[in-house]
Amino acid sequence: MNAAGALYYDPLFLGHETLDHPERPARVATALRLLEESGLAARLARPACRDASEEELLRIHDRRHAERMRHAGAAGPVLLLPDTVANTGTYAAAVRAAGACVAAVEAVVRGDCGWAYCLTRPPGHHATATSPMGFCFFNNVAIAAAHARAALGLERVAVVDVDVHHGNGTQDAFYSDPSVLYVSTHQYGSLFYPGSGHWTETGAGPGVGATVNVSLPAGCGDAEYARAFAEVVEPALYRFRPGLVLVSAGYDAHWADPVDGAEMRLSCSGYAALVGRLRDAAAELCGGRLVVALEGGYDLTALSWCVRNSIEVLLGEAPAPDPVGPAPAASPPDVTALLEALRERLGL
Repeated sequence: MNAAGALYYDPLFLGHETLDHPERPARVATALRLLEESGLAARLARPACRDASEEELLRIHDRRHAERMRHAGAAGPVLLLPDTVANTGTYAAAVRAAGACVAAVEAVVRGDCGWAYCLTRPPGHHATATSPMGFCFFNNVAIAAAHARAALGLERVAVVDVDVHHGNGTQDAFYSDPSVLYVSTHQYGSLFYPGSGHWTETGAGPGVGATVNVSLPAGCGDAEYARAFAEVVEPALYRFRPGLVLVSAGYDAHWADPVDGAEMRLSCSGYAALVGRLRDAAAELCGGRLVVALEGGYDLTALSWCVRNSIEVLLGEAPAPDPVGPAPAASPPDVTALLEALRERLGL
């Protein structure tokens, strides 16, 4: 391969048909079309995706869950949970999405490419060891992180989650593990899904300090996220010094996203700036080893342009102006006390 960057995508991801659900095939199809029309897709390596193996799945999920997912939706659409639909193509898409993330990590660690972007679905960061949850079936990024540790010999791996929702499944997988740093910036409120990820949740046992929850109030935009990265996320990464950075790229903190209850105000360029900061950190800390995997994001235009702008930044280019634009003017919340409390608790 030996390319600057690689794009992992497979038509199987379209086979997870969710009827009128917001997590629908058009999410990745529309984003891919924009990448192709812009010429970006042609500039990236396009390696074949593969399925995650049973061994890889079982590093995060128990066997009963893996078998249940194999048969879920086999006879047609079924509502596994009030918000999570399985269909005849769901298992194939989910096991391929997890495998794509594992393959991307392998390629980056081998040096086949400098970084990789996984345009995958279904998303993964809510899936727990024993259950699907929040549109997720297998925890793609957690599986990839565990593979990097168990099979590729990396001593430390970092996961940075920028979805509007807390990645409860990823946190649970590594909450007592000092070898995986989990950092999440998310909207927090007792009634906002999934209700976990308070800033005081920092790990357990030997993993204390290796979980960092930047539980932001509703209404945060580009400036507040930039402060959170500068004052908490980046210091945590630089102290941890990972051999690989994985990014759970949820774009549903965009101001135009329609997801219920989300009130964040990031723009496409704001998201691109966060990806750029992670690119720079990875370049300094681990030879640029960076894998980005899609999580949420449900406004098709905003999602597509966030993906495009993220890849432009990974290529070292200025992001093209997006048609959605900045968030309407509003008074932002003050995050000073939260960031100071986090720094003190974590010793940053």
